[in-house]
Amino acid sequence: MTAASTTATLDLGAYFDRIAYTGPLEPTRRVLEELHLAHATHIPFENLDILLGRPIRLDLQSLQAKLVKARRGGYCFEQNLLFSAVLESLGFTLTRLAARVRYRTDRLLPRTHMALLVHLDGTHWLADVGFGAEGLLLPLPFRAGEETRQFAWTYRIVDKAGQWLLQSLRDEAWVDLYGFSLEPQLVVDYEVANYYVSTHPSSRFVQTLTAQQVAPDARHALVNREYTVDRGESVTSQTIADDDELLGILAESFGLRFPPGTRFKLGAAASY
Repeated sequence: MTAASTTATLDLGAYFDRIAYTGPLEPTRRVLEELHLAHATHIPFENLDILLGRPIRLDLQSLQAKLVKARRGGYCFEQNLLFSAVLESLGFTLTRLAARVRYRTDRLLPRTHMALLVHLDGTHWLADVGFGAEGLLLPLPFRAGEETRQFAWTYRIVDKAGQWLLQSLRDEAWVDLYGFSLEPQLVVDYEVANYYVSTHPSSRFVQTLTAQQVAPDARHALVNREYTVDRGESVTSQTIADDDELLGILAESFGLRFPPGTRFKLGAAASY
């Protein structure tokens, strides 16, 4: 029984169809890497249900119904709880972690991000399919200071004052993405954090529309009406004119399809 479920059964066949995975299923480094890349490049990061007034549920049945059957995306708790359930069903051993986001902020934030530490043949790998466009495409070796190139982007993990930091290399400078400890987390811990980020008026997920999708050659990010494509050495941006164009961008660039006339309600602090 996985930590993300008490009653639901994991439909691996449907999940593999969703991420277009047809490879082997043994708990090996190769399988971990291929599953991580397939998940990260097929299931977008998004918070659209919050802006439609829908609750974010973390039980396995709800995760499969949304991310797999409905071909939607989700944010870190949804993505990494589903991914961890898949890994455990294949025989992987892992620890669920909680992190403080540090990207583009100097404020001390609560632990509202989920990541995974996968234990494999005496080694450890940071796995995270839920950090959006700035996140990992492949699991990262858990070795302090070791730089790892993933297509057009480079990452490392460092130990700073007793805290582990995931960093990415941007414009020849290391940028903090998030900080974490190795203390194991339970689903109930994520339930509390999930309630905050999906309902609190000051939460950016309540205030701001976002959809993000990564590929080996590009990072697509939609924030309110600004749509950017980052290819590592160049970034292009466009402003979306109206709500109908927004629905078109969601469908064409992120695979997120909504009925004509759908409108997303944003919080008071949003600029859209």
